[in-house]
Amino acid sequence: QLKLEESGGGSVQVGESLKLSCASSGFGHKSFCMGWFRQAPGKEREGIAAIDTDGAIDYSDSVKGRFTISKEDTDNTLYLQMNDLIPEDTAMYICAADNIPFCSGGPSRALYYGMDYSGEGVQVTVSS
Repeated sequence: QLKLEESGGGSVQVGESLKLSCASSGFGHKSFCMGWFRQAPGKEREGIAAIDTDGAIDYSDSVKGRFTISKEDTDNTLYLQMNDLIPEDTAMYICAADNIPFCSGGPSRALYYGMDYSGEGVQVTVSS
């Protein structure tokens, strides 16, 4: 059974940092396309960071320069380091993955079209 489980969400003040983690299991490849999405109340899901199996990375403009995606290759645990948080970052953060050994069309395409598997998500709230 394919599973993604996020952890590390919480409530912070403007300018503070948080690091999210996503544990994966059940995927049929040594490495696979993974990413982070977020959804705020009343808004569409937004792809914010994706990492391909060759290390290629893409970010949305909304988080570029503040967030860093990384992955532990030994167990495909995905991370999202979030710095300089602002109230507009308040959302449910969702880990996602495709069960293929690369990001089809690259990480940019994966951010735009989404990925096939998602976790339940963790809430991040940024207060001013």
